[in-house]
Amino acid sequence: MGNTIIAGPCVIESAELLDTVAARLVDINKKLGTDIIFKASFDKANRTSISSFRGPGIDKGLQMLCDVKEKHGLRLLTDIHEAWQAGPVGQVVDVIQIPAFLCRQTDLLIAAARTGKTVNIKKAQFLSGRDMRYPVEKARDAGAKDIWLTERGNMMGYNNLVVDFRNIPDMLEIVPTVIMDCTHSVQRPGGAGGKTGGDRRYVPQMAIAAKAFGATGWFFEVHPTPDKGLSDAANMLELDKLESLVAKLIDND
Repeated sequence: MGNTIIAGPCVIESAELLDTVAARLVDINKKLGTDIIFKASFDKANRTSISSFRGPGIDKGLQMLCDVKEKHGLRLLTDIHEAWQAGPVGQVVDVIQIPAFLCRQTDLLIAAARTGKTVNIKKAQFLSGRDMRYPVEKARDAGAKDIWLTERGNMMGYNNLVVDFRNIPDMLEIVPTVIMDCTHSVQRPGGAGGKTGGDRRYVPQMAIAAKAFGATGWFFEVHPTPDKGLSDAANMLELDKLESLVAKLIDND
């Protein structure tokens, strides 16, 4: 199966949450023959409000991700927000993710590339798919061999996103791996009274539409009880709905 699938909770809330989600991903991998990459953030440095939960921080967070890898054998992805984080993160994860808001930060891209890990660059909400050639050039120039791009929507007025699915084939002209972020693309940034809102009902449609436009993978933030999640609660997909959606997406590949 050639598709790249990434799934996990938005932020590291607890070891118990990571273990619950990771165990479910292992089960799905066994049933469907997939190789889902586990994702969780150790620090959500771009939360809307100063009072929002950010995560356990890099030291504790990386140890918790290590525990997931050792216990469940899953590949790992996490994001970085500052260049100095690339080194320690690269010692733990398989894929380093560059957040959309930071995808033009040259030093961040260079630091991630120099780890030798796969670099997943999320397309900014203010850029077109074709604009992503420039972040890719920066990472390639710094030595990155495997670079992915991820579509996550564009700002459309205040507190709203729209997805132009033409960005997917445009980015496929730049790199061979283009992933659809199906949960962040249904956000309403900052639109819920000091936090980001959204509507998870549209996550399956985002995934299916992206497949029609040639996406080579999908990104899902999942949670067993998403409305109780400490970050992106309105957008995360219910964990128990992931298997059926992934099965539909990989059918006839």
